[in-house]
Amino acid sequence: MQKAPLLISGILTHAASAHGDTEIVSRLVDEPLWRYDYRGLAQRAGQAASLLQRLGIRAGDRVSSLAWNTHRHYELFFAVPGIGAVLHTANPRLSDEQIAFTLNHAESSVLLFDRSFAPLVARLRPQLPHIRHFIVLSDRDCFDVGEGAVPCYEALIAGERPIDWPSFDENAGAVLCYTSGTTGDPKGVLYSHRSVVLHALAAGLSGAFGLSAFDCVMPCSSLYHGTAWGLPFAAAINGCKFVLPCDRMDGRSLQELIRNEGVTFSGGVPTIWTMYLDHLERSGEDAGTLERLVIGGSAVPRAMAEKFQGKYGVTIRQLWGMTETSPLGVISTPTPKLTARGQAATDEVIWTRQGRLQFGIELKIVDEEGSELPRDGVTPGKLLVRGPWTVERYFRSEKSALDADGWFDTGDIATLDGDGFMRITDRSKDVIKSGGEWVSSIDIENVAVACPGVKIAAVVGVFHPKWEERPLLVIEPHEDAEVCVKRVLAHLEPHIVRWWMPDAVVIDRVPLTATGKIDKKVLRERYRDYLVAELRLEAQG
Repeated sequence: MQKAPLLISGILTHAASAHGDTEIVSRLVDEPLWRYDYRGLAQRAGQAASLLQRLGIRAGDRVSSLAWNTHRHYELFFAVPGIGAVLHTANPRLSDEQIAFTLNHAESSVLLFDRSFAPLVARLRPQLPHIRHFIVLSDRDCFDVGEGAVPCYEALIAGERPIDWPSFDENAGAVLCYTSGTTGDPKGVLYSHRSVVLHALAAGLSGAFGLSAFDCVMPCSSLYHGTAWGLPFAAAINGCKFVLPCDRMDGRSLQELIRNEGVTFSGGVPTIWTMYLDHLERSGEDAGTLERLVIGGSAVPRAMAEKFQGKYGVTIRQLWGMTETSPLGVISTPTPKLTARGQAATDEVIWTRQGRLQFGIELKIVDEEGSELPRDGVTPGKLLVRGPWTVERYFRSEKSALDADGWFDTGDIATLDGDGFMRITDRSKDVIKSGGEWVSSIDIENVAVACPGVKIAAVVGVFHPKWEERPLLVIEPHEDAEVCVKRVLAHLEPHIVRWWMPDAVVIDRVPLTATGKIDKKVLRERYRDYLVAELRLEAQG
C-alpha cells in the first residue's frame, strides 16, 4: 500500500476539493460578518503559510495565537502546521503570568492576536524575549502594543501566493496546547499530525459527533482550548458548514447564528447552554434548526438535558476528555442494547454517564495498587487511558507521563460498566471546575493563608446554579485574631485570576483528618447549598 503521511494539510486539501463551495461564516471583533468557503479557506491559509515562511518560520518552529473563534484563527490551524511548524494556541483566561510562561516555554517567535487582546499583549510584551513578530488579526494597522503600531494580518497576506503544501513525517508536531495550570505551571501537550488526523476521523463517527455534509457546525468550545474538541478538523473532513461565533457566546447572539445560518450541531460547557436556555425561555423562541448539543467541561445538569430534549427537541450528549487526550475521550451516545430498554432507561444512562468507549481510546480503572477493577458500573477507581491521540510525555519533558504498560493516569476517579460507559465519581485532586474552566483551590489557599490573622484556609467547590461550581473559602483565624472578610478578599485580589475569586468567605473551624490534612469531604458536604441559599436571600431582599 502507498505510504502517504497523515497530515493536517491533507484535511484542508480534501475539504477544498470535495466541499469547496461549502460555506464558512465568522463573526469578528468590531468587523462585519465574514463569509467564504473551504476553497477560500485553502487559498488564505496558503497565503498565511507563505507569509510565515517569509518571516523565517521553519519546520519545528512555534507560532502562537491569542484569538477567539474566528475565521482568521481557523486559518492558522492549517497554515502553521501545514509548513511543519507548530501552532501554540495560548489561553487568554490564564493569568498574565501563566500566559507569559506558556509563550516563553513554547519559545514562539511569532504572536498573532485579535485586536481585543492588544492591551494584554502590551502588558506581556516586555516579558516575551522570543517573540520577533507581533501581528494583529485585523483588517487595519491601528494597534500599539508598547513599541508602536504592529502590522495587520490582512495587509500582510494580501500580496502572498499560496504555497504548495510540503510533505513530511506524520509524527511531526502540529499543535501545542497547555493545561490550565491548576496544580503548578501549565504543561504543554504537543499533538502530532498523525494524532490530529486520527482524532478528527474518529470524532466524526456515528458513535461520536456523528457529523456529515448535511450538518452546520458551530463550535462554542474555544479554539484555544484543546482545539475546540477537534471540531475544526472533523468539520472540514466531513464537509460541514462551519460557523464561528468569535467571543459572543451569550444566548441572544448564539440564537441569531443558529437561526440565520441553520446550525444543527454545537458544543460547549454547560454555562453557555444555561444562558442559551434562559434566552429561549425569556424570548419565547424555539431552538430553530439546532438538533444536537455535545456538552463537556463539567457534568450536564439533568434539568438542562430534560428541557432541551423535552421542550425544544434538541438531543443532548455528554463528553469527557482532557488536553492530554486531544481532547476526545468518551461521548454519551446510545447503543442498540441500551435503546432496547426504552427511552427512560436510555436517558438515565446518557445523562448520568460521561460517555462510552470510542475507537482510539482505551480505558481502565485500577485500585491504589494498580490492579484492574471490575467493569460493574459501581466499583470506582483511578481512570487510566491510552491510545494514538493520548499524551506520551509533556512538551520539553524528558520523563514519560505513562506507566510501564503505556497507560496515562487522568487524575479522575471513575466507574466503568459492561457496556463501556464511564462515569466520573470524584476528582483525585482538589480542583474546582467553574463554567468549564479549572480553578486551583491550592493556589487560592496559599495566598489566603498569608493574610494576617489567618491560621488555616480551605477552598472547596460548591454548587452554583449558573456556573455549576464556584469556589468557597473557609477561614479559621488564629486564636484571638480578628479576620475581616473584606480584608481577605482585598488580599486575594492582586494575586489570583479574577474569576478565581471565591463567591463567599466563611469564618469557621476547619476540620482535619487523622493525618492533619484538611478534610474537604466534610467541608463540601457542610457548605453544599451555601451559595444557593445566599442567592435566594439576595433575591428576597
